[in-house]
Amino acid sequence: MALASALLQVMTDAVRKTARPMVRDFGEVSNLQVSRKGPGDFVTAADLKAEQTLFELLTKARPGYGFLGEERGLIEGTDKSHTWIVDPIDGTTNFMHAMPHFAITVGLERRAPDGSSEIVAGVTYNPILNELFWAEKGKGCYLNDQRIRVSGRRDLADSLIATGLPFIGKTGHAQAIKDIHAVGQRVAGIRRLGSAALDFAWVACGRYDAYFERNLKPWDVAAGTLFVTEAGGIVTSIEDHGDPKSGATICAANAEVHPALRKVLQAA
Repeated sequence: MALASALLQVMTDAVRKTARPMVRDFGEVSNLQVSRKGPGDFVTAADLKAEQTLFELLTKARPGYGFLGEERGLIEGTDKSHTWIVDPIDGTTNFMHAMPHFAITVGLERRAPDGSSEIVAGVTYNPILNELFWAEKGKGCYLNDQRIRVSGRRDLADSLIATGLPFIGKTGHAQAIKDIHAVGQRVAGIRRLGSAALDFAWVACGRYDAYFERNLKPWDVAAGTLFVTEAGGIVTSIEDHGDPKSGATICAANAEVHPALRKVLQAA
């Protein structure tokens, strides 16, 4: 793997090993689609199993690091300066419906003595398409073994934009509709494919020109924020003073499209 450090090798080995039973589970989900019970319980078990595998593999490789997972929350380590941030299946609803657009995503946060923090490494893996996105701070972003860059489009009107929409039980429906109404009048198209981790990755490799969303969580954005910046793009909150690492609001794009998209979203 081009330029991959020992740390990146730990992360990629962990997601690939986690993916093996997940691929088998994905095939089983397809069969469960026709049953009365449906795949809900099965997918919940797959999610928990995947996070447990990641926890065991990453903790074995770096015993002192903390672990923040979607399913189990925060487990503090003896090394207070490093925390794994993990989503075992980002795009669970897609997985549940046998759609091959989901990913395992892992970011590593490093905290400085002054309390500030940054994401220093990230991996996002779509096991069905065998697409592994990875990046390390200051070393660029890669898809499998190829260096990737954000798109070169300059005008918002020519841009393809990704976003997310809240589903049942989530807040922010009215604001999401306002955002889509405001942005949709100014862009070439909007896509909602259901995985924030892959939305970031696709901005990083130029498939999308930009991505925005509200009300995400740290495990949704950890690896992806690093991908976009290492691929030459910009990631901020939608508002002027937010922290994109929190996931509360996200605006990610190439340097030309970002300010125009952010301005539209702030006015929405």
